[in-house]
Amino acid sequence: MNAIVSSEMLVPAQSVAPALSVRDLRVEFPTAMGAPTVAIKNLSFDIEPGTILGLVGESGAGKTTLARSILNLPPMPGRITNGEVWFEGTDLRRLPEEEQRERRGRDLSIVVPNPRGELNPLITVGDQIATRAQVHLRIDKKAAQARALEMLQKVQIPDPKRRMNAYAHELSGGMAQRVVIAMSLVCSPRFVISDDATSGLDVTVQAQILKLMRDLAFEQQSAMLFITRDVGITAHFCDRVAVMYSGEIMEIASREDLFLDPQHPYTVMLMAAFSHNAKLRSQWRAPDESRENATPSVGCSYASRCPKAQSICHVEHPELLERRPGHVVRCHFPVERT
Repeated sequence: MNAIVSSEMLVPAQSVAPALSVRDLRVEFPTAMGAPTVAIKNLSFDIEPGTILGLVGESGAGKTTLARSILNLPPMPGRITNGEVWFEGTDLRRLPEEEQRERRGRDLSIVVPNPRGELNPLITVGDQIATRAQVHLRIDKKAAQARALEMLQKVQIPDPKRRMNAYAHELSGGMAQRVVIAMSLVCSPRFVISDDATSGLDVTVQAQILKLMRDLAFEQQSAMLFITRDVGITAHFCDRVAVMYSGEIMEIASREDLFLDPQHPYTVMLMAAFSHNAKLRSQWRAPDESRENATPSVGCSYASRCPKAQSICHVEHPELLERRPGHVVRCHFPVERT
């Protein structure tokens, strides 16, 4: 018999202390009239050291809001109204703001998809990387410069000594992204968020950067939350995969379990979108438009689009159920393999 999953059960079967634990996180955005919009709905998950958790879902699912909220920096005008973010035994949200900033620069880091927006156009990239190391690691300028050069070598920047003196506008998009990764990892953070960081890059550069990030995460035993809209990337890059829709986790499992036996209809729909099989795509595309008028706030948030939805789906919100150890699904009628 399936068991209802509490927030404490959203961990892999092996009992290693998590690097990061998110518990019942809720983020709301105020509206001009009426109740606020809930972007993150009491969401919980764990990530272990050296583990990469992929987070997939379409645009608007709340992935970036979640990433920023983990760092206690929800996009304006959003605000966190409930929840805890535990990192190494400390709830980050309860720390003084100054200590939060220190942790964000040293222990937790984020890689964003717009590297030029993160780089100061008036300062060389070498100085930008070295300054972060100098401030957060409290080392002298010479040691910081040496560490910056080492990081540029690790991210495989061509001619790293010369690139130390380059400015952002002198770099290609791929090189700028590598610089941002070097800056994010220069302090050897123990938790890294990659927020769609490889989007917009050509396939060759994307593959190189993904391998680089995985190698560095393994080398430094960093945990990583890898956010992407491309479910295919997670099949080759992540250890576990969480599927997010409308601010909720719909399914979370090991990479093998998720791709060999997806059980939430939304997960199957995401995979069908990347399939070359026209019949599969047609079976899981948007269903009868008459369902679009349903009210998702009462029942399942995916009910109006789900081809398996029944009357209970529109009136009763499904809980996360553990279908097998480490594989949980939020669905009244999970997909059964035939």
